[in-house]
Amino acid sequence: MQRRTSLKLLGAAGAGIAGLALVDWKWQILDRLSHVGFFTFEQEQLLTSLADTLIPEGMFEEGAPAPGALSTGTDQFLIKFFEKCLEKEEQEILIHELKVLQKRGFVGLSKQEREAVLEEYSKTEVESQKKFYQLVRSNTIFGFTTAKEVMVDHLGYQVAPGFYNGCVEEPAEKA
Repeated sequence: MQRRTSLKLLGAAGAGIAGLALVDWKWQILDRLSHVGFFTFEQEQLLTSLADTLIPEGMFEEGAPAPGALSTGTDQFLIKFFEKCLEKEEQEILIHELKVLQKRGFVGLSKQEREAVLEEYSKTEVESQKKFYQLVRSNTIFGFTTAKEVMVDHLGYQVAPGFYNGCVEEPAEKA
């Protein structure tokens, strides 16, 4: 038995695993510091928590897990959609209200507190808050209901329903 070789291999494997954990940790820090995009890292986290608050994970009556906004990728859809498809005025309203929610500490609130904040936004008389709420809510619902997990797996949508059955039977010819 070659104990020294075995111990060296075990030590190298342990150092490799520790090195990978350290690299992953540093990668997350570097990603946060060097984040490039229309939204800041914190604003993307805020959009993710907004989507999760509007459509959380759930359970069907049968006990099967129901998809939520995060499991279907709706939060990533919102980030891309708001960046690429909105007019400048709507983007400015969105950024302003995200900053307001960020100051309120929306991400750190409990689920009930986040729902209460969104309830305030739905009943407000301030035009920018009302527009922000409608924009986020309608696009979250749109992104969720058009996701494959919801359309195909839950609603049973078929891209091309039915089948084509020809009316004439021709025997196959040899080529």
